[in-house]
Amino acid sequence: MNKRNMGKEKVEVMVEGGKATAAPPLGPALGPLGVDINKVVNEINARTKDMAGMKVPVKVIVDTATKEFEIEVGTPPVSALIKKELGIDKGSGLAGKVRVGDLTMEQVRKIAKIKFGSDDESYVRQVIGSARSAGITVEAGPLTEEEKKEIEKMRKSLEETKSESNKQG
Repeated sequence: MNKRNMGKEKVEVMVEGGKATAAPPLGPALGPLGVDINKVVNEINARTKDMAGMKVPVKVIVDTATKEFEIEVGTPPVSALIKKELGIDKGSGLAGKVRVGDLTMEQVRKIAKIKFGSDDESYVRQVIGSARSAGITVEAGPLTEEEKKEIEKMRKSLEETKSESNKQG
C-alpha cells in the first residue's frame, strides 16, 4: 500500500465517495507519516462528494519532510458508473440470460466521458462490454414487467442459496 521514494510516501486506497474516515485503511496508513489525518480525510471527502455511493481510488502523496500532502482522485470502475447511472445495486450475475437494465447510447457516452475523459468509439465499446458482462443491454428498451419478475425471482433464489450455505457452514 505504501511506496517509498526520496522523502515521499504514497498511500493508495479505495474509499466510498464523500465518506472517507480516519478508520482503516486510511488512518493506519497515514498515521506513521505524521500528516494531519483529519485534513486529508476532509479534502478527500470534498473532492469525492459527487461520487457518493461509489468506491473511488484515491492516492495520497505525503512529503515526509514537510508533512505536506497532495491527493489524486481516480475515477470509479466502469461497473460502478453504470450501476449509478441506472440506479441499481448489482449486475445480473446471469449475463446473457437475465437482463437487469438498459442504457441509452447517450448514457454510454456520458459514462465513457466520466471514466476516460472522451467518448471516442474505443471507450464507448469498453463501456458497452462492461454493461453486457453485467447483464445490461444498450438501446434494447426498458425492462418488461416479465423481466422485472425474473430479476426478483433470481435475487430471492440467490438469497435462499446464501442462507442455506450459512446454515450449513
